[in-house]
Amino acid sequence: MTLKGHDTPDPSHEAAPPPGSPPRRMRLGLILLILAVLALAFGVYGGIHGRVAAEATLARATRAAAVLTVNVVHPEPGAPDEEIVLPGDMRAFTDTPIYARTSGYLRHWFFDIGAHVKKGDLLAVIATPEVDDQLRQARADLSAAQADLALAKITAARNEALFKTRSVSTQDRDNAVGAYAAGRAVVASKQADVARLERLQSYEKVYAPFDGVITARNTDIGALIDAGASAPGRELFHLSAISKLRVFVAIPEAYSRAAHPGTSASVTLDEFPDRSFPGVLVRTANAIDPSSRTLLAEVDVDNADGRLLPGAYAFVHLKLKRTIRSVTVPSNTLIFRKEGLRVAIVRNGVADLVPIAIGRDYGSRVEVVSGLKASDQVILDPSDSLISGAAVQLNAPRFVGARQ
Repeated sequence: MTLKGHDTPDPSHEAAPPPGSPPRRMRLGLILLILAVLALAFGVYGGIHGRVAAEATLARATRAAAVLTVNVVHPEPGAPDEEIVLPGDMRAFTDTPIYARTSGYLRHWFFDIGAHVKKGDLLAVIATPEVDDQLRQARADLSAAQADLALAKITAARNEALFKTRSVSTQDRDNAVGAYAAGRAVVASKQADVARLERLQSYEKVYAPFDGVITARNTDIGALIDAGASAPGRELFHLSAISKLRVFVAIPEAYSRAAHPGTSASVTLDEFPDRSFPGVLVRTANAIDPSSRTLLAEVDVDNADGRLLPGAYAFVHLKLKRTIRSVTVPSNTLIFRKEGLRVAIVRNGVADLVPIAIGRDYGSRVEVVSGLKASDQVILDPSDSLISGAAVQLNAPRFVGARQ
């Protein structure tokens, strides 16, 4: 039965669930959960990425701080000049002590210190009474021997003549001939003895052996002169030839090959500040002294005016030939290690400590004769702790010649 006035409900149109029903709340919670998980994931990723980036930045900064920043210079090729100045010992060209060859007493001397003498000048006279007596005795012995020889000669001639007539025996003839031969030997011995004593007597006069200057007189009138072999002789005079002087100089081993005989040189002295004396390197020892590692050389200097004095301290200026290829570097590039002298150069971004040999020292610079090339990058003011293989980075390179 149908009731009028009332609509029949349509089963296809059901009422929608009210807001906040359980299925809708579940979907909203799921969405929120997913969003929270995503936010957490992004937060974790951001934190890890930031920490990794910070650690990478710290590592880069640490590596950069570990790399030394250095200034470098290029060695300057060649020495500043071709002259080396070395101390020298000035000596007389000929220098000799004069001794007596015979014993006695000094009778007279004729020259004192500072005197210029010529070869053959009489320097002193020695009184030799013992030698005079011995000479007189030797001459007397010679006269006796000559008389005996004359008699032996006559006897031998007479016996030879008698032997031909069979008036004397063969034995007598032979004795006479033997006595004559022995007499000749005795005479020759006595003549030699006389000649020896005459030479000793001639040594009573002491002569100058060459032109020179008397630099010492160590005797006086009446002094005992003992020329015996049992005691060392006493020097009477000291004579020096100073018209030409020898200057001995020790040349460092690094320049030994450049020091050739004939090399020009000059000599200066403090007492002649405005004058230079020309000389020539005439000879070397041809051997390196193992104690000083130097080559002894002799420079001859003309001294005709006698201004230079033997024994003076001189400076020898040697004009060396360009046989040594060297470079110069600042002194503040040197590293002193127990292994020897080193410098640090930069190769492929790392430091390399190389041994060097130095020549001349110019104060702010030194000459390096081996171990470096002009193209090397030498580190200025290297640290004492610097070792080979240490990483370095460069400032702009500078040349030695560009001084600030």
